Amino acid sequence: MSRSESAPRRRPGWPAGLALAAVGAAAGYGIHALVPAVPWLTSSLVLGVIVGSVPVFRPALGGALRPGLAIASQRLLRLGIVVLGLGLSLGDIAALGWVAILSIVALVVVSFLLTLLIGRLFRLEGDQPVLLAAGFSICGVSAVGAMAAARGSDEKDTATPVTLVTLYGTLAIVALPFLAALLQLDTQQFGHWVGASVHDVGQVVATAQTAGAAALAVAVVVKLTRVLMLAPMVAVTSLMTRRRASGAHRSVPLPAVVPLFIVGFLAAVLIRSFVPLPPEVLVAAGIVQSALLACALFAIGASLRLEELARSGARALAAGLVSWGVILGLALGLVYLS
Repeated sequence: MSRSESAPRRRPGWPAGLALAAVGAAAGYGIHALVPAVPWLTSSLVLGVIVGSVPVFRPALGGALRPGLAIASQRLLRLGIVVLGLGLSLGDIAALGWVAILSIVALVVVSFLLTLLIGRLFRLEGDQPVLLAAGFSICGVSAVGAMAAARGSDEKDTATPVTLVTLYGTLAIVALPFLAALLQLDTQQFGHWVGASVHDVGQVVATAQTAGAAALAVAVVVKLTRVLMLAPMVAVTSLMTRRRASGAHRSVPLPAVVPLFIVGFLAAVLIRSFVPLPPEVLVAAGIVQSALLACALFAIGASLRLEELARSGARALAAGLVSWGVILGLALGLVYLS
């Protein structure tokens, strides 16, 4: 009998890891259903962090479950970004007018550069500054994942920006309505401010709906205009990464100028803009997008080690707080000028 015949067959580890991510996402949805103020994605991430913090679970998370969790945190995240494109309509964005569109584009670029600078001033490690800049300035967790994929970032560099995006985006749900009352913003101004400053789409919806349907409508359109900046920002970053990698390590595989999932994202935007899709399809797409991202966030949270985060935790929290304050101020200035 040959060695290959006598050796036991190894079962692939990815089904169990994917199943755990799905269970974590389902549990996160259960929390959201019980407490609607807690976004689905936020609860999924927190559950992942809790599971990853239990010592008895760590051998399995780093062993048999790791392949499936890696698929969830990478491939499912990219699929979620593709489906996100179905929520974008070029017609709705064009209705804002060119002045508003250009001002939002300028806000995203300036916010990205300032957050990148802040991350470096606070000496965040590795790719954390650029990932933090992407998450805070564009569209939260989706942007962190897209930028990490474009740059080939390590998981340890991804976890901290995801945590900061979730933390400060969740705080916005409570803080912005209170601040809007102090600033005496009307419904339209509040919606514009939320859409221009809050990170994830789900966080925007949770924050803006506190002021009613009119504020929510404005916030979503402004936010989706920021989301559209994901493709060019990732493309520029990929191009810069290619140039740096080709100059320093020619043997290292270069990332694509425009990653395939970004092409899929743009294709979804075009489909949403020019193909009349039934409302049921759009609702289903929104559920699928949230489910994919929830699985990915649970997997990312499960890979996060709080003791490692604590080493740079004070700097990371401070960098996130300063960046959040800067973006809130810039977005508020944009509201007053519009």
